[in-house]
Amino acid sequence: MHGFSSVISESTIYLAAGIPVAMGITALATKNDALFKETLCYGVSLGLSIGLSYGLKYIVNRPRPYITHPDYINNLATEGSPSFPSTHTTIAFSVATSLTLMYPKWYVAVPSYIWAASVGYSRMNIGVHYPSDVLTGALLGAGSAYLTYELNKLLWKKTNNKPLIGLKAYQE
Repeated sequence: MHGFSSVISESTIYLAAGIPVAMGITALATKNDALFKETLCYGVSLGLSIGLSYGLKYIVNRPRPYITHPDYINNLATEGSPSFPSTHTTIAFSVATSLTLMYPKWYVAVPSYIWAASVGYSRMNIGVHYPSDVLTGALLGAGSAYLTYELNKLLWKKTNNKPLIGLKAYQE
């Protein structure tokens, strides 16, 4: 089970980066302004959630469980940053929430949140986070995605949903 947890944990960075790259390339190739705006929203959400997570890490400065409880925690990984909150979980829930808000279908939401919850569990299973780190990361990621999504809806509404300036692919 630990090997599976390591794979799930490491998938976070690849999926979080790969999804917007694929969305952006598709948007540019198909000249799809709506998809490009969704890509930007996703990217802003991800950046906000990562920034907030790392900010909290160094404000709280909580040691990792394998450092605090070396006799009880058999860690499979070591991390250089503090424990609280779990940035991997923050990223995973930011991704899941962003995708679900943009594509509100069960076949997007269910796998996205199963993956995000698996990331959170994996971070505890490999010994690098407490449950409170994971729960806070989930709330931070989902909250950042929701806030970014709502703010972007307001922004695009105020600009009358005009094509993005400077992108010749969208000018005909």
